[in-house]
Amino acid sequence: MAAQAVEFTLPSLPSDVSAELSKVHSALSESKTLQIESAGLFAQTFRETHANNTDHLHYAKATGQLAGVQDSLASLRLNSDGEDNEEETEEMLTRDAKNWKEQDHYAVLGLSKLRWNATPDDITRQFRKKVLKHHPDKKASLTGNTNNDSFFKCIQKAYELLMDPVRRRQWDSVDPAVAIDIPNPKDLKTPEDFFGAYGPVFEREGRFALSGEPAPKLGDMNTPREEVEAFYEYWYRFESWRSFEYLDKEDAEGADNRDNKRYVEKKNKAQRAKLKKEDNARIHKLVTQAHKADPRMAKFKEEDKLRKNFKKIQREEEQRKAEEAKKKAEEEAQLAALKAEVEAKQAREVAKKDKEMIKRAVKKEKKTLKNLLKGNNYFVAGIDEVTPEQIATQLGRLDSLIAANKDVIALESVRVQLEAALSAGNVAEVFEKLTADLPPAFSD
Repeated sequence: MAAQAVEFTLPSLPSDVSAELSKVHSALSESKTLQIESAGLFAQTFRETHANNTDHLHYAKATGQLAGVQDSLASLRLNSDGEDNEEETEEMLTRDAKNWKEQDHYAVLGLSKLRWNATPDDITRQFRKKVLKHHPDKKASLTGNTNNDSFFKCIQKAYELLMDPVRRRQWDSVDPAVAIDIPNPKDLKTPEDFFGAYGPVFEREGRFALSGEPAPKLGDMNTPREEVEAFYEYWYRFESWRSFEYLDKEDAEGADNRDNKRYVEKKNKAQRAKLKKEDNARIHKLVTQAHKADPRMAKFKEEDKLRKNFKKIQREEEQRKAEEAKKKAEEEAQLAALKAEVEAKQAREVAKKDKEMIKRAVKKEKKTLKNLLKGNNYFVAGIDEVTPEQIATQLGRLDSLIAANKDVIALESVRVQLEAALSAGNVAEVFEKLTADLPPAFSD
């Protein structure tokens, strides 16, 4: 216990004390610092309470129990001044102290309700109450039996273990009052059943998180998908600090035999590994069953299915539109080709008709020119009757003129000139002029 300084003022000397006598007090000896400790039964208790308090807080933080430890203080303070209200069973009172490892340490100290939430102060308070109630000296004065100290030793063992953070952690790992069962999904009919069954179980297991960080809550049907997925990801990676050293077998008979010690240690190590593996398998089974039975996962699966179907419908719709667009483009291309073909055919027909029309017009002009030639004395002036030779010559010259002017416009121009020359009376001269220097042509 840390030393504490106590200051106080010395009282004044009585008035009837002479000055001579007061000289005895004129010089004080050097001050000394002394530790004042409680003597007797509780001296060690007080020292251990303060020494272990910090260790227990570190233990509570490491095991994620700090919030529960702090919350438990208020509930127990209500009974701190009253009598211990937890009944002690006959089996507990008659327990053999040699079998202390088999006892419920929390129940022995009257902490069955608090258990792992009990603080060092809670443990110490209950220990004092139990000591006052069951101390052998007190019982001896009441019953006359000085050998009835078995339960008192159980109390001491429970206190020693629970005030040691490491040993307490080992005990909490295998505390028989902590349930290890997991829900049966077949018994859960509604979402409320699921959350009501699995929520407390995950909270119960979450306090064993090795990380010391608070485990995420299970949530409800309205919990966002990201949080639900993070919850199961956390639990699939969950590591527990639970250990099983408390269940180790002791080598009582061969305590001095090194080989026996090694053999027992080997068996204990194998047993701890086996129990740890089984506990990990139990947690994995819990998480797997919860994940499979979680109504939110079915909801997410249905949402994924709808989203997948929607995307599939979108792809099919886009594909249908693309095929329709392609088909429409092909039809338009075919229509355009057909239209172009029709237009080309029509153009050819028009060109053919135009050609035939021009041909007929040319033929008509040729015929008109020949009739004009024959009807006007073959454009021979000065004689009334032309000879066959003159006729043949004039027709040949007309053919040359027609051959030199093949299109209808040129022939029309020739006809107009000859008609004008007939009106003017000089058609022979004009015809002579038009046909001069023309090469002979063969009539078609």
